[in-house]
Amino acid sequence: MTDHDDDLPGGADPEEMGALEDPGLFDAPPLAEQERMVEAMLFATSEPLTVREMATRMPQGCDAGTAIAMLQNHYRGRGVNVVQVGGAWAIRTAPDLSFLMQKEVIETRKLSRAAIETLSIIAYHQPATRAEIEEIRGVAVSKGTIDLLLDLDWIRVGRRRETPGRPVTFVVTEAFLDHFSLSSAKDLPGLGELRAAGLLDPRRMPGLDDDTAVPLPEEDEGDEDQEEMF
Repeated sequence: MTDHDDDLPGGADPEEMGALEDPGLFDAPPLAEQERMVEAMLFATSEPLTVREMATRMPQGCDAGTAIAMLQNHYRGRGVNVVQVGGAWAIRTAPDLSFLMQKEVIETRKLSRAAIETLSIIAYHQPATRAEIEEIRGVAVSKGTIDLLLDLDWIRVGRRRETPGRPVTFVVTEAFLDHFSLSSAKDLPGLGELRAAGLLDPRRMPGLDDDTAVPLPEEDEGDEDQEEMF
């Protein structure tokens, strides 16, 4: 021991004194407190945290891995769980309660002009084939337009025409009638009513008077069962 060492109180070892003065070597907080620290970090973060990231924020000597295991066990069977996401950890809603977080949204799908025209032709001229729809519209009808109306359950495939090629026909469905509060296709409004409601160009349609309902074509024999649903 040197003369300098004699100046230390009680003749203590200088290395021991340095250790006592180093706050980084103080005892780590109790595991219960470390668990609370981990819980606070996982609750507040928007992204999963790794054990390393949590350890760097905790006092020296803390065991973030053990604290996570304790917290995970604490939340087992609760409304939220501590789960591992890749190599990180996060607090998430229990899988069996995820339905409580779901929100049903009704998405309004606006029909294209082509779909509206096609639907109108089918409604007023059913049963109508694709060729008949195209003849009235003056343009080709895309498969996507027909598929959309089928998916909406507003039209369905009717009986085949007894003509060369036996083309399929399309008719409106009960779902279509229900949506527009119609008891049958015969309740569809005429031209005068449509113009009065501002749904049609006020100009007259050739060959039809304002008070004349849009005529339905004569149906082929064998199509009578399709009319029964209307």
